[in-house]
Amino acid sequence: MSFLQAALTKHGGAVEHRPISPITIAAILFAFATTIGIGALSMRLARTTSDFFVASRSVAPLTNASAICGEYLSVASFLGIGGLIMTYGVDMLWFPVGYTAGYVILLVFVAAPLRRFGAYTVPDFVEGRLDSATARRIASGLVVLISVAYVVAQLKGAGITFQALTGLPYWSGVCVVGVVVSANVALGGIRGITFQQAFQYWLKWLMLAIPAIVLTTHFLLDRPVPLPATSLRAWLTPGESMAQLRSHPLLSTYAVIVASSFGTMGLPHILIRFYTNPDGRAARRTTRLVLGLIAAFYIFPLLLAVVGRLAAPDMLAAGSVDTLFLRLPGRLLSGTAGEILSALVACGAFAAFLSTSSGLIASVAGAISQDVFSGDRRGFRLGACVAGVLAILAGLTVRYVDINQLVSWTFALAASSFCPLLMLGIWWRRLSLWGAISGLILGTTSAGASILISFINPPGNTWIRTLIFQPAIWTVPFAFLTMVVVSLLTPKSIPRNVGAKMLQLHLPESLGLSTNYRS
Repeated sequence: MSFLQAALTKHGGAVEHRPISPITIAAILFAFATTIGIGALSMRLARTTSDFFVASRSVAPLTNASAICGEYLSVASFLGIGGLIMTYGVDMLWFPVGYTAGYVILLVFVAAPLRRFGAYTVPDFVEGRLDSATARRIASGLVVLISVAYVVAQLKGAGITFQALTGLPYWSGVCVVGVVVSANVALGGIRGITFQQAFQYWLKWLMLAIPAIVLTTHFLLDRPVPLPATSLRAWLTPGESMAQLRSHPLLSTYAVIVASSFGTMGLPHILIRFYTNPDGRAARRTTRLVLGLIAAFYIFPLLLAVVGRLAAPDMLAAGSVDTLFLRLPGRLLSGTAGEILSALVACGAFAAFLSTSSGLIASVAGAISQDVFSGDRRGFRLGACVAGVLAILAGLTVRYVDINQLVSWTFALAASSFCPLLMLGIWWRRLSLWGAISGLILGTTSAGASILISFINPPGNTWIRTLIFQPAIWTVPFAFLTMVVVSLLTPKSIPRNVGAKMLQLHLPESLGLSTNYRS
Protein backbone atom coordinates (compact mmCIF):
# COMPACT_ATOMS: atom_id res chain seq x y z
CA MET A 1 0.00 0.00 0.00
CA SER A 2 1.38 3.43 -0.89
CA PHE A 3 1.80 6.17 1.70
CA LEU A 4 -1.06 8.15 0.15
CA GLN A 5 -3.33 5.12 0.21
CA ALA A 6 -2.46 4.47 3.85
CA ALA A 7 -3.23 8.08 4.70
CA LEU A 8 -6.59 7.88 2.97
CA THR A 9 -7.43 4.71 4.87
CA LYS A 10 -6.29 6.22 8.17
CA HIS A 11 -8.27 9.40 7.89
CA GLY A 12 -11.25 7.99 6.09
CA GLY A 13 -11.29 10.99 3.76
CA ALA A 14 -12.76 13.31 6.40
CA VAL A 15 -11.97 15.15 9.60
CA GLU A 16 -14.23 15.02 12.63
CA HIS A 17 -15.98 18.30 13.34
CA ARG A 18 -18.67 19.72 15.54
CA PRO A 19 -20.78 22.86 15.19
CA ILE A 20 -18.58 25.87 15.83
CA SER A 21 -19.30 27.98 18.87
CA PRO A 22 -19.46 31.80 18.84
CA ILE A 23 -16.49 31.83 21.24
CA THR A 24 -14.33 29.92 18.75
CA ILE A 25 -15.44 32.19 15.92
CA ALA A 26 -14.40 35.20 17.99
CA ALA A 27 -11.02 33.62 18.78
CA ILE A 28 -10.27 32.88 15.13
CA LEU A 29 -11.34 36.36 14.08
CA PHE A 30 -9.07 37.79 16.79
CA ALA A 31 -6.08 35.91 15.35
CA PHE A 32 -6.81 37.25 11.87
CA ALA A 33 -7.65 40.77 13.05
CA THR A 34 -4.47 41.20 15.06
CA THR A 35 -2.39 39.88 12.17
CA ILE A 36 -3.97 42.26 9.68
CA GLY A 37 -3.99 45.17 12.14
CA ILE A 38 -0.32 44.89 13.09
CA GLY A 39 0.53 44.44 9.44
CA ALA A 40 -1.36 47.59 8.50
CA LEU A 41 0.43 49.60 11.16
CA SER A 42 3.81 48.16 10.22
CA MET A 43 3.32 49.03 6.54
CA ARG A 44 4.07 52.65 7.38
CA LEU A 45 7.56 51.62 8.51
CA ALA A 46 8.37 49.68 5.33
CA ARG A 47 9.51 52.42 2.98
CA THR A 48 12.83 51.29 1.51
CA THR A 49 14.13 48.21 -0.27
CA SER A 50 16.18 47.38 2.81
CA ASP A 51 13.01 47.53 4.94
CA PHE A 52 11.34 44.96 2.71
CA PHE A 53 14.25 42.51 2.57
CA VAL A 54 16.07 42.79 5.94
CA ALA A 55 14.08 45.34 8.03
CA SER A 56 17.01 47.76 7.54
CA ARG A 57 19.14 45.47 9.75
CA SER A 58 17.81 47.20 12.86
CA VAL A 59 15.73 44.59 14.72
CA ALA A 60 16.63 44.30 18.41
CA PRO A 61 17.57 40.81 19.73
CA LEU A 62 14.45 40.21 21.87
CA THR A 63 12.10 41.33 19.12
CA ASN A 64 13.99 39.28 16.57
CA ALA A 65 14.08 36.22 18.83
CA SER A 66 10.32 36.48 19.37
CA ALA A 67 9.78 36.84 15.62
CA ILE A 68 12.01 33.84 14.89
CA CYS A 69 10.08 31.72 17.37
CA GLY A 70 6.84 33.05 15.97
CA GLU A 71 7.66 31.72 12.52
CA TYR A 72 9.67 28.67 13.64
CA LEU A 73 7.08 27.21 16.03
CA SER A 74 4.73 26.17 13.29
CA VAL A 75 1.51 24.20 13.25
CA ALA A 76 3.60 21.03 13.59
CA SER A 77 4.88 22.32 16.93
CA PHE A 78 1.52 23.69 18.06
CA LEU A 79 -0.69 20.76 17.10
CA GLY A 80 1.30 17.99 15.48
CA ILE A 81 4.04 17.23 18.02
CA GLY A 82 1.62 17.19 20.94
CA GLY A 83 -0.67 14.87 19.03
CA LEU A 84 2.22 12.55 18.25
CA ILE A 85 3.37 12.45 21.89
CA MET A 86 -0.19 11.82 23.06
CA THR A 87 -0.56 8.98 20.55
CA TYR A 88 2.84 7.30 20.45
CA GLY A 89 4.67 8.33 23.60
CA VAL A 90 8.17 9.27 24.68
CA ASP A 91 9.89 8.53 21.37
CA MET A 92 8.15 11.56 19.87
CA LEU A 93 10.01 13.84 22.31
CA TRP A 94 12.95 13.64 19.92
CA PHE A 95 11.11 16.02 17.60
CA PRO A 96 11.08 19.05 19.98
CA VAL A 97 14.54 18.11 21.27
CA GLY A 98 15.89 18.09 17.72
CA TYR A 99 14.15 21.32 16.74
CA THR A 100 15.67 23.05 19.79
CA ALA A 101 19.12 21.49 19.35
CA GLY A 102 19.23 22.88 15.82
CA TYR A 103 19.53 26.36 17.29
CA VAL A 104 22.55 25.33 19.35
CA ILE A 105 24.27 24.41 16.07
CA LEU A 106 23.16 27.72 14.56
CA LEU A 107 24.47 29.61 17.59
CA VAL A 108 27.90 27.98 17.50
CA PHE A 109 28.58 27.77 13.78
CA VAL A 110 26.37 30.05 11.71
CA ALA A 111 24.61 33.00 13.35
CA ALA A 112 27.39 35.57 13.72
CA PRO A 113 29.41 34.74 10.54
CA LEU A 114 26.29 34.81 8.39
CA ARG A 115 25.31 38.23 9.72
CA ARG A 116 28.84 39.61 9.29
CA PHE A 117 28.88 38.60 5.65
CA GLY A 118 25.69 40.55 5.09
CA ALA A 119 23.08 39.79 2.44
CA TYR A 120 19.41 40.11 1.68
CA THR A 121 18.75 36.42 0.99
CA VAL A 122 20.44 33.02 1.19
CA PRO A 123 21.16 33.10 -2.57
CA ASP A 124 22.98 36.40 -1.92
CA PHE A 125 25.31 34.55 0.46
CA VAL A 126 25.86 31.76 -2.06
CA GLU A 127 26.74 34.17 -4.86
CA GLY A 128 28.94 36.31 -2.62
CA ARG A 129 30.84 33.33 -1.20
CA LEU A 130 31.29 31.44 -4.48
CA ASP A 131 31.32 34.29 -7.05
CA SER A 132 28.83 32.45 -9.24
CA ALA A 133 25.49 33.46 -10.70
CA THR A 134 24.85 29.79 -11.52
CA ALA A 135 25.20 28.76 -7.90
CA ARG A 136 22.92 31.62 -6.95
CA ARG A 137 20.18 30.44 -9.32
CA ILE A 138 20.40 26.91 -7.93
CA ALA A 139 20.16 28.28 -4.40
CA SER A 140 17.16 30.40 -5.37
CA GLY A 141 15.40 27.32 -6.71
CA LEU A 142 16.09 25.48 -3.48
CA VAL A 143 14.74 28.39 -1.42
CA VAL A 144 11.49 28.18 -3.36
CA LEU A 145 11.34 24.37 -3.10
CA ILE A 146 12.05 24.18 0.65
CA SER A 147 9.88 27.14 1.59
CA VAL A 148 6.89 26.02 -0.47
CA ALA A 149 7.23 22.48 0.92
CA TYR A 150 7.18 23.88 4.45
CA VAL A 151 4.35 26.35 3.91
CA VAL A 152 2.27 23.51 2.49
CA ALA A 153 2.28 21.94 5.96
CA GLN A 154 0.98 25.19 7.45
CA LEU A 155 -1.80 25.47 4.88
CA LYS A 156 -2.69 21.84 5.38
CA GLY A 157 -3.05 22.58 9.09
CA ALA A 158 -5.26 25.56 8.30
CA GLY A 159 -7.44 23.43 6.04
CA ILE A 160 -8.05 20.63 8.53
CA THR A 161 -8.57 23.09 11.39
CA PHE A 162 -11.17 25.02 9.40
CA GLN A 163 -12.87 21.74 8.59
CA ALA A 164 -12.71 20.38 12.13
CA LEU A 165 -14.07 23.56 13.70
CA THR A 166 -16.59 24.76 11.13
CA GLY A 167 -17.39 21.92 8.76
CA LEU A 168 -16.33 24.10 5.83
CA PRO A 169 -14.43 22.40 2.99
CA TYR A 170 -10.71 21.74 3.44
CA TRP A 171 -9.80 24.08 0.58
CA SER A 172 -11.42 27.08 2.30
CA GLY A 173 -8.87 27.16 5.12
CA VAL A 174 -5.99 26.73 2.67
CA CYS A 175 -7.17 29.61 0.50
CA VAL A 176 -8.08 32.02 3.32
CA VAL A 177 -4.75 31.69 5.15
CA GLY A 178 -2.78 31.70 1.89
CA VAL A 179 -4.40 34.91 0.66
CA VAL A 180 -4.13 36.76 3.99
CA VAL A 181 -0.48 35.85 4.46
CA SER A 182 0.52 36.69 0.89
CA ALA A 183 -1.18 40.09 1.11
CA ASN A 184 0.49 40.92 4.41
CA VAL A 185 3.94 39.99 3.14
CA ALA A 186 3.46 41.85 -0.13
CA LEU A 187 2.39 45.06 1.62
CA GLY A 188 4.81 45.14 4.56
CA GLY A 189 7.84 43.04 3.67
CA ILE A 190 10.16 41.68 6.37
CA ARG A 191 9.83 44.78 8.53
CA GLY A 192 6.04 44.53 8.35
CA ILE A 193 5.84 40.87 9.37
CA THR A 194 8.55 41.10 12.06
CA PHE A 195 6.22 42.70 14.59
CA GLN A 196 3.39 40.36 13.61
CA GLN A 197 5.52 37.30 14.22
CA ALA A 198 6.91 38.61 17.50
CA PHE A 199 3.36 39.21 18.74
CA GLN A 200 2.20 35.84 17.43
CA TYR A 201 4.87 33.96 19.38
CA TRP A 202 3.57 35.34 22.65
CA LEU A 203 -0.01 34.79 21.52
CA LYS A 204 0.74 31.14 20.70
CA TRP A 205 2.56 30.69 24.00
CA LEU A 206 -0.37 32.11 25.97
CA MET A 207 -3.02 30.23 23.98
CA LEU A 208 -1.27 26.94 24.73
CA ALA A 209 -0.13 27.73 28.27
CA ILE A 210 -3.61 28.55 29.61
CA PRO A 211 -5.31 25.32 28.40
CA ALA A 212 -2.30 23.24 29.48
CA ILE A 213 -2.25 24.66 33.01
CA VAL A 214 -6.03 24.55 33.45
CA LEU A 215 -6.46 21.01 32.13
CA THR A 216 -3.46 19.70 34.08
CA THR A 217 -4.80 21.24 37.29
CA HIS A 218 -8.28 19.90 36.57
CA PHE A 219 -6.95 16.41 35.95
CA LEU A 220 -4.81 16.35 39.08
CA LEU A 221 -7.45 17.77 41.42
CA ASP A 222 -10.79 16.66 40.05
CA ARG A 223 -10.27 13.59 37.91
CA PRO A 224 -7.49 11.43 39.35
CA VAL A 225 -7.28 8.03 37.73
CA PRO A 226 -5.01 5.04 38.44
CA LEU A 227 -2.26 4.65 35.88
CA PRO A 228 -2.99 1.56 33.74
CA ALA A 229 0.57 0.24 33.62
CA THR A 230 -0.06 -2.37 30.97
CA SER A 231 -1.61 -0.04 28.39
CA LEU A 232 1.00 2.67 29.08
CA ARG A 233 4.03 0.40 28.96
CA ALA A 234 4.74 0.89 25.27
CA TRP A 235 3.88 4.59 25.49
CA LEU A 236 6.47 5.14 28.23
CA THR A 237 9.18 2.81 26.88
CA PRO A 238 11.77 4.26 24.46
CA GLY A 239 11.76 2.39 21.18
CA GLU A 240 8.39 0.74 21.66
CA SER A 241 6.22 3.52 20.27
CA MET A 242 8.59 4.23 17.38
CA ALA A 243 8.30 0.56 16.46
CA GLN A 244 4.57 1.13 15.87
CA LEU A 245 5.44 3.60 13.11
CA ARG A 246 8.62 2.24 11.58
CA SER A 247 10.67 -0.90 11.48
CA HIS A 248 14.13 -0.50 13.00
CA PRO A 249 13.05 2.06 15.65
CA LEU A 250 16.62 2.98 16.69
CA LEU A 251 17.51 3.87 13.10
CA SER A 252 14.30 5.89 12.83
CA THR A 253 15.14 7.78 16.01
CA TYR A 254 18.59 8.73 14.77
CA ALA A 255 17.07 9.80 11.46
CA VAL A 256 14.62 12.11 13.24
CA ILE A 257 17.46 13.66 15.28
CA VAL A 258 19.60 14.30 12.19
CA ALA A 259 16.74 15.81 10.17
CA SER A 260 15.39 18.05 12.93
CA SER A 261 18.81 19.23 14.19
CA PHE A 262 20.57 19.89 10.90
CA GLY A 263 17.43 20.84 9.00
CA THR A 264 17.02 23.95 11.15
CA MET A 265 20.26 25.30 9.73
CA GLY A 266 18.94 25.06 6.19
CA LEU A 267 15.52 26.70 6.57
CA PRO A 268 15.59 29.90 4.45
CA HIS A 269 12.99 31.77 6.50
CA ILE A 270 15.08 31.25 9.65
CA LEU A 271 18.41 32.16 8.03
CA ILE A 272 17.07 35.42 6.66
CA ARG A 273 16.29 36.54 10.20
CA PHE A 274 19.98 36.80 11.05
CA TYR A 275 20.39 39.41 8.33
CA THR A 276 17.99 41.67 10.21
CA ASN A 277 20.24 41.96 13.29
CA PRO A 278 22.48 45.04 13.58
CA ASP A 279 25.68 42.94 13.86
CA GLY A 280 27.11 39.50 14.60
CA ARG A 281 27.03 39.96 18.38
CA ALA A 282 23.31 40.76 18.22
CA ALA A 283 22.79 37.67 16.04
CA ARG A 284 24.37 35.46 18.71
CA ARG A 285 22.33 37.10 21.46
CA THR A 286 19.19 36.60 19.40
CA THR A 287 19.95 32.91 19.05
CA ARG A 288 20.49 32.47 22.79
CA LEU A 289 17.13 34.11 23.45
CA VAL A 290 15.52 31.84 20.86
CA LEU A 291 16.72 28.77 22.75
CA GLY A 292 15.02 29.99 25.92
CA LEU A 293 11.78 30.94 24.18
CA ILE A 294 11.53 27.61 22.35
CA ALA A 295 12.13 25.66 25.55
CA ALA A 296 9.47 27.73 27.33
CA PHE A 297 6.99 26.87 24.59
CA TYR A 298 7.54 23.10 24.35
CA ILE A 299 6.66 22.55 28.02
CA PHE A 300 2.97 22.95 27.25
CA PRO A 301 2.45 20.51 24.35
CA LEU A 302 4.09 17.90 26.58
CA LEU A 303 1.72 18.68 29.48
CA LEU A 304 -1.35 18.49 27.24
CA ALA A 305 -0.14 15.25 25.66
CA VAL A 306 0.35 13.55 29.02
CA VAL A 307 -3.02 14.72 30.36
CA GLY A 308 -4.76 13.68 27.16
CA ARG A 309 -3.20 10.24 27.17
CA LEU A 310 -4.11 9.58 30.82
CA ALA A 311 -7.54 11.18 30.93
CA ALA A 312 -8.91 10.58 27.45
CA PRO A 313 -7.10 7.69 25.71
CA ASP A 314 -10.27 6.85 23.78
CA MET A 315 -9.75 9.99 21.67
CA LEU A 316 -6.93 8.24 19.84
CA ALA A 317 -9.32 5.88 18.08
CA ALA A 318 -11.00 8.56 15.96
CA GLY A 319 -9.64 11.40 13.89
CA SER A 320 -6.20 12.64 12.96
CA VAL A 321 -3.44 13.22 15.52
CA ASP A 322 -3.21 16.72 14.04
CA THR A 323 -6.57 17.72 15.60
CA LEU A 324 -6.30 16.03 19.02
CA PHE A 325 -5.48 19.23 20.88
CA LEU A 326 -8.40 21.05 19.27
CA ARG A 327 -10.79 18.44 20.66
CA LEU A 328 -9.12 17.71 24.02
CA PRO A 329 -10.49 20.68 26.09
CA GLY A 330 -14.08 19.92 25.12
CA ARG A 331 -13.50 16.27 25.93
CA LEU A 332 -12.22 16.96 29.46
CA LEU A 333 -14.37 19.98 30.38
CA SER A 334 -18.03 20.35 29.51
CA GLY A 335 -19.94 23.51 28.84
CA THR A 336 -18.55 27.01 28.46
CA ALA A 337 -15.21 26.24 30.12
CA GLY A 338 -14.38 23.60 27.52
CA GLU A 339 -15.51 25.88 24.69
CA ILE A 340 -13.30 28.72 25.92
CA LEU A 341 -10.22 26.52 26.17
CA SER A 342 -10.89 25.00 22.75
CA ALA A 343 -11.24 28.51 21.37
CA LEU A 344 -7.88 29.48 22.85
CA VAL A 345 -6.21 26.49 21.18
CA ALA A 346 -7.90 27.38 17.89
CA CYS A 347 -6.70 30.97 18.17
CA GLY A 348 -3.14 29.81 18.81
CA ALA A 349 -3.31 27.35 15.93
CA PHE A 350 -4.30 30.09 13.49
CA ALA A 351 -1.54 32.31 14.85
CA ALA A 352 0.85 29.43 14.08
CA PHE A 353 -0.44 29.09 10.51
CA LEU A 354 -0.18 32.81 9.90
CA SER A 355 3.21 33.50 11.48
CA THR A 356 5.13 30.58 9.97
CA SER A 357 3.52 31.01 6.56
CA SER A 358 4.46 34.70 6.58
CA GLY A 359 8.15 33.94 7.05
CA LEU A 360 8.12 31.27 4.37
CA ILE A 361 6.29 33.43 1.83
CA ALA A 362 8.73 36.27 2.58
CA SER A 363 11.77 34.05 1.92
CA VAL A 364 10.32 32.89 -1.40
CA ALA A 365 9.38 36.46 -2.32
CA GLY A 366 12.93 37.63 -1.64
CA ALA A 367 14.48 34.92 -3.80
CA ILE A 368 12.02 35.39 -6.67
CA SER A 369 12.34 39.16 -6.52
CA GLN A 370 16.13 39.11 -6.76
CA ASP A 371 16.35 36.52 -9.54
CA VAL A 372 13.17 36.92 -11.58
CA PHE A 373 11.83 40.42 -11.02
CA SER A 374 13.43 43.81 -10.44
CA GLY A 375 14.89 43.22 -6.97
CA ASP A 376 13.14 46.29 -5.54
CA ARG A 377 9.96 46.74 -3.51
CA ARG A 378 7.73 46.14 -6.52
CA GLY A 379 9.63 42.95 -7.32
CA PHE A 380 9.26 41.77 -3.73
CA ARG A 381 5.51 42.30 -3.86
CA LEU A 382 5.21 40.41 -7.12
CA GLY A 383 7.32 37.63 -5.65
CA ALA A 384 5.00 37.41 -2.64
CA CYS A 385 1.98 37.01 -4.91
CA VAL A 386 3.67 34.28 -6.94
CA ALA A 387 4.76 32.50 -3.75
CA GLY A 388 1.21 32.64 -2.38
CA VAL A 389 -0.28 31.09 -5.51
CA LEU A 390 2.31 28.29 -5.53
CA ALA A 391 1.71 27.57 -1.83
CA ILE A 392 -2.08 27.45 -2.17
CA LEU A 393 -1.96 25.13 -5.18
CA ALA A 394 0.46 22.80 -3.41
CA GLY A 395 -1.54 22.94 -0.16
CA LEU A 396 -4.64 21.66 -1.91
CA THR A 397 -2.83 18.43 -2.87
CA VAL A 398 -1.71 17.21 0.60
CA ARG A 399 -5.02 16.92 2.42
CA TYR A 400 -4.41 13.33 3.57
CA VAL A 401 -0.74 13.56 4.51
CA ASP A 402 0.17 14.03 8.20
CA ILE A 403 1.56 17.47 9.04
CA ASN A 404 4.54 16.05 10.91
CA GLN A 405 5.52 13.91 7.95
CA LEU A 406 5.40 16.96 5.68
CA VAL A 407 7.57 18.92 8.10
CA SER A 408 9.98 16.01 8.50
CA TRP A 409 10.46 15.81 4.73
CA THR A 410 11.03 19.56 4.52
CA PHE A 411 13.70 19.38 7.21
CA ALA A 412 15.34 16.50 5.34
CA LEU A 413 15.52 18.64 2.18
CA ALA A 414 16.96 21.59 4.09
CA ALA A 415 19.46 19.44 5.98
CA SER A 416 20.66 17.81 2.76
CA SER A 417 21.26 21.05 0.88
CA PHE A 418 21.84 24.34 2.68
CA CYS A 419 23.21 22.80 5.90
CA PRO A 420 26.42 21.39 4.33
CA LEU A 421 26.76 24.46 2.11
CA LEU A 422 26.65 26.85 5.06
CA MET A 423 28.92 24.78 7.29
CA LEU A 424 31.58 24.32 4.63
CA GLY A 425 31.11 27.76 3.09
CA ILE A 426 31.64 29.45 6.44
CA TRP A 427 34.35 27.24 7.94
CA TRP A 428 36.24 25.58 5.05
CA ARG A 429 38.20 27.84 2.74
CA ARG A 430 38.77 25.04 0.19
CA LEU A 431 35.10 24.71 -0.76
CA SER A 432 35.01 25.09 -4.52
CA LEU A 433 32.24 26.23 -6.81
CA TRP A 434 31.78 22.79 -8.35
CA GLY A 435 31.93 21.10 -4.96
CA ALA A 436 29.14 23.33 -3.67
CA ILE A 437 26.98 22.87 -6.77
CA SER A 438 27.47 19.09 -6.81
CA GLY A 439 26.59 18.76 -3.14
CA LEU A 440 23.49 20.94 -3.47
CA ILE A 441 22.18 19.02 -6.46
CA LEU A 442 22.96 15.49 -5.27
CA GLY A 443 21.88 16.13 -1.67
CA THR A 444 18.56 17.60 -2.76
CA THR A 445 17.81 15.01 -5.44
CA SER A 446 18.63 12.07 -3.14
CA ALA A 447 16.32 13.40 -0.41
CA GLY A 448 13.66 14.37 -2.96
CA ALA A 449 13.76 10.97 -4.64
CA SER A 450 13.24 9.25 -1.29
CA ILE A 451 10.22 11.45 -0.58
CA LEU A 452 8.68 10.70 -3.98
CA ILE A 453 9.22 6.96 -3.56
CA SER A 454 7.51 7.04 -0.17
CA PHE A 455 4.43 8.53 -1.85
CA ILE A 456 4.33 6.02 -4.68
CA ASN A 457 5.18 2.54 -3.39
CA PRO A 458 7.66 2.15 -0.52
CA PRO A 459 9.23 -1.29 -0.02
CA GLY A 460 8.14 -3.68 2.69
CA ASN A 461 8.85 -3.53 6.41
CA THR A 462 12.65 -3.34 6.10
CA TRP A 463 15.49 -0.96 6.95
CA ILE A 464 15.28 0.32 3.36
CA ARG A 465 11.76 1.55 4.05
CA THR A 466 13.03 3.43 7.12
CA LEU A 467 15.78 5.10 5.10
CA ILE A 468 13.23 6.16 2.47
CA PHE A 469 10.77 7.67 4.93
CA GLN A 470 13.53 9.37 6.96
CA PRO A 471 16.29 10.01 4.41
CA ALA A 472 18.28 12.71 6.25
CA ILE A 473 20.38 10.16 8.13
CA TRP A 474 22.15 9.23 4.89
CA THR A 475 21.51 12.17 2.54
CA VAL A 476 23.17 14.70 4.88
CA PRO A 477 26.50 12.79 5.10
CA PHE A 478 26.23 12.14 1.36
CA ALA A 479 25.90 15.86 0.61
CA PHE A 480 28.83 16.74 2.91
CA LEU A 481 31.02 14.05 1.36
CA THR A 482 30.11 15.14 -2.16
CA MET A 483 31.05 18.74 -1.49
CA VAL A 484 34.37 17.79 0.11
CA VAL A 485 35.44 15.25 -2.51
CA VAL A 486 34.46 17.33 -5.53
CA SER A 487 36.06 20.44 -3.99
CA LEU A 488 39.34 18.57 -3.54
CA LEU A 489 39.15 17.43 -7.16
CA THR A 490 38.36 20.92 -8.52
CA PRO A 491 40.66 23.37 -6.70
CA LYS A 492 40.70 25.72 -9.68
CA SER A 493 37.07 26.67 -9.04
CA ILE A 494 37.82 27.99 -5.53
CA PRO A 495 37.18 31.78 -5.53
CA ARG A 496 40.45 33.71 -5.84
CA ASN A 497 39.63 36.10 -3.02
CA VAL A 498 38.48 33.38 -0.63
CA GLY A 499 40.86 34.66 2.05
CA ALA A 500 39.16 38.05 2.14
CA LYS A 501 35.74 36.36 2.29
CA MET A 502 36.78 34.21 5.24
CA LEU A 503 38.03 37.29 7.08
CA GLN A 504 34.72 39.01 6.41
CA LEU A 505 32.88 36.02 7.85
CA HIS A 506 34.92 35.68 11.02
CA LEU A 507 36.45 39.01 12.03
CA PRO A 508 34.53 40.97 14.70
CA GLU A 509 32.82 44.10 13.43
CA SER A 510 34.72 46.14 16.01
CA LEU A 511 37.88 45.82 13.90
CA GLY A 512 36.15 47.67 11.08
CA LEU A 513 37.35 45.21 8.42
CA SER A 514 34.16 43.31 7.64
CA THR A 515 31.60 44.78 5.26
CA ASN A 516 28.14 43.89 4.05
CA TYR A 517 27.71 42.05 0.81
CA ARG A 518 24.83 44.45 0.34
CA SER A 519 24.45 47.76 2.12
